[in-house]
Amino acid sequence: MSESAVRLGLRENIGQFTLLVVVNAFVGGMVGLERSILPQIAEAEFAIAAKTALFSFIVVFGFVKAFTNYFTGALANRFGRRNLLILGWLFGLPVPFILMYAPSWNWIIAANVLLGINQGLAWSSTVVMKIDLIGERNRGLAMGLNEFAGYVSVGLIAFVTGWVAGEYGLRPYPFYIGIAMAAIGLAMSVFLIRDTRRHVARESETSQAAKLRSIFWDTTLRDRNLGSITQAGLVNNLNDGMVWGILPVILAAKRFSLPEIGAITAIYPAVWGFGQLFTGKMADHFDKKRMLFVGMLLQGLALLVMPFAETMAAYIGLATLLGCGTAMVYPTFLAAIAEITHPEDRPKSVGVFRLWRDLGYAFGAILTGIIADSFGLSASVITIGALTILSAAILQLRMNLPKGLPAAR
Repeated sequence: MSESAVRLGLRENIGQFTLLVVVNAFVGGMVGLERSILPQIAEAEFAIAAKTALFSFIVVFGFVKAFTNYFTGALANRFGRRNLLILGWLFGLPVPFILMYAPSWNWIIAANVLLGINQGLAWSSTVVMKIDLIGERNRGLAMGLNEFAGYVSVGLIAFVTGWVAGEYGLRPYPFYIGIAMAAIGLAMSVFLIRDTRRHVARESETSQAAKLRSIFWDTTLRDRNLGSITQAGLVNNLNDGMVWGILPVILAAKRFSLPEIGAITAIYPAVWGFGQLFTGKMADHFDKKRMLFVGMLLQGLALLVMPFAETMAAYIGLATLLGCGTAMVYPTFLAAIAEITHPEDRPKSVGVFRLWRDLGYAFGAILTGIIADSFGLSASVITIGALTILSAAILQLRMNLPKGLPAAR
């Protein structure tokens, strides 16, 4: 098929787009395996109580995923998105087996190295491939559907593993789900997914976006719009890394049961995921700067209140508010980057953004662990909440993205 015969758009590519949504649901589910029960495994089976040690698996996951994101973006044009997606699943296959049978915490850390590579390769590839297929219209909708699939799956699998752990024990039964997801995801990627490089060539013929002088530094800091988005992405995942590690511990300390902890920790990513069905489309029609500001502000306020909650209803409400705020920003981050970057720069720019965004997991886990061990759990949550509100203020003051126009260089 020639480039001139390639068509861009959601309706024109609905088959491949739908397959990529399903594949990304399996990618997200691999993270959900750990979401509600790994902190309990750390304390119950390996006697790890210090928060800095407990969060080591999140630190490793965050660093590995972040740098894999960067190299996925850098190599996407050279090796092809589909090939990187398949490679990601090959790294993911051993993860549930290691989590099931790990004899020491170091094996859990090793599993999270592989999981970070899996997520960086597979999730980044599906993001870029969907943007390639969709063209210039409906990017927010495309990213909303992508992140919906991934994070609803995170929440669903977190709930299911929490329930299974409560009924049958922490290991091995919850991780059988991961074996099935990895096998199906790999099979779909090999036999059903097609590469999208020709779609990139087609869009490049008409794109009016200016090329970046230095993709890394412009995306990281120098471009006022890309730099603002990147810092917010980092802080968003910084607070997510904190919630991932510390919320189950807070709930356990307040004597919530394992099924209750699984339910609460599942609500946040589930609302985050389902909400993106609406906020993704909103990002195509409403001011992206305002959506990012409000979303980060909602997250910060929810975190500031979280240490003072006591009841199941209160935590459900806060998890819902946190999920709504994250839903507002997650597809908007990627839609804004896609809008203001040239199609040939896009994979690298998305890779740089996702590098810094997912370093937030590591920074959040380290910072949270240090503060929690020194000053207590509540102090760590309040600190991260304040940083999230500061990030919202930076977006409001620095970002300047006229609707429908590329960012000034």
